[in-house]
Amino acid sequence: MVGSGRTRRWVAGAAAAMGLVTGCVPPGTPPPSYGISLVVEGIGRAWDLAFAPDGTLLFTERGGAVRALVDGTPVTLGVPADAVASGEGGMMGLAVDPDFATNRRIYTCFLSNASGALDVRIVRWEVEGPDWASAAVGKRADLVAGMPVSATQPGRHSGCRLRFGPDGFLWATTGDAVTATAPQDPASLGGKVLRVTTDGEAAPGNPGGALDPRIYSLGHRNPQGVSFRPGDGAPFSVEHGTGCDDEVNALVPGGNYGWDPVGGSGNYDESLPMTDRSIPGAIPATWSSGCPTIAPSGATFISGAEWGAWDGALAMAVLKGSQLRVLQLDAAGATVVEQWISFTDYGRVRVAVQGPDGDLYVALDRDPGTILRLTPPR
Repeated sequence: MVGSGRTRRWVAGAAAAMGLVTGCVPPGTPPPSYGISLVVEGIGRAWDLAFAPDGTLLFTERGGAVRALVDGTPVTLGVPADAVASGEGGMMGLAVDPDFATNRRIYTCFLSNASGALDVRIVRWEVEGPDWASAAVGKRADLVAGMPVSATQPGRHSGCRLRFGPDGFLWATTGDAVTATAPQDPASLGGKVLRVTTDGEAAPGNPGGALDPRIYSLGHRNPQGVSFRPGDGAPFSVEHGTGCDDEVNALVPGGNYGWDPVGGSGNYDESLPMTDRSIPGAIPATWSSGCPTIAPSGATFISGAEWGAWDGALAMAVLKGSQLRVLQLDAAGATVVEQWISFTDYGRVRVAVQGPDGDLYVALDRDPGTILRLTPPR
C-alpha cells in the first residue's frame, strides 16, 4: 500500500483559464482544496501508474523498468531486454487485468527491438512470486506487435496509453510515428485507438470492415490518454496537437478524428489542421487547446463527492503547460461546461490516475522521477 508521505495543504483557488482556447469556459465554481503528499522520489522517469487490487502501486519507467512500490520502497518487477528508450518512446503504458486477483496479469506497451527492427508492442505478463517484495514478471505473451516507428526520428509519436474499459477489453492509444499516411490508413496500427481482448484479438463490437479488426477509431496524431466517464462508461481520448489544438475526443466505433498530415509530395505536414473537415464524417473535438498547445498526456475521470466541483470531471496531466487541466463536460460529452487550471508549480506532469482510495496520483515527468498524491477534504 502507498503511504501518506510528507503533506502540505494547498488551496487550488487560482484556477482561472489562461488565455483564449477553443471550448474554454471560465470556471464559475471554485475548485476543491487538496493535500499534497510525496509517494516516492528518486525513481526513473515514470510514464504510467496502475494499482493492484490490494492497493499496491505499480508504475513504468520510460527507461525500461516495470516496478512496484512496496512499503515505500520501489521493487523492480522486470526490465525487458528488448525495451528501447529512444526519443519519446520506451516503457510506456501499463494496465492491470480486471481479474488480476486470480490470473496475476498485467500489460505494458513499449518500444521494442525484439523483431530486429523497432516497433511498439503490447505485452502481457504474469506477476510471479509469493509477495510483492520478491515478485517478478514472467510468462510473457506479445499480444499486439508492429505498431509503427519513425525511421528518422525513432520513438517520436509512440503513444501509447493502456486502459481497461468498463467493457472488460483493453484499449490502447497509438501514435502516428510521424508517418504521413498512418492515421488514415485502415491497415496501419499507427494514429489509432485499439480495442482488444486480453489475448490481443479484436474485441467484439469493433467497426471492422476496411479497418484492421483491432482498430476502434482512426485519424489520431499522438494520443497519450484514454479514460472512461463514470456512469455511462463513455470513452474519451487525450491527444497531442501540433502548434495548435491539443484535443479531447469522445470516441465512437469507427470514428475518424480528422488528422491527415499528408502534405505536398506526400511529406508529413504539421501545419495541417488537427481535424480536417474535408474528410467525410470527421468528428470535431470535445475540447481543443487552441494556440499554443499545452501537451496533455495521461488523464482520468475523477469520482467522489469529496472532490466537489471536480466530481465526474476529466483531469489531464499536462507536460508543456506544467499543470493539471480539469474539464467538466456536458452530459453528451460534446463540449466543456467548466474548466480549471491547477497544480501549476511542480513542472511537467505525465499522468494522473485515481487510486482505489479515491485520491489522485500524479507522476512528474522528470529524472529522477517523482510521484505525488493529491487528497481531497474528507
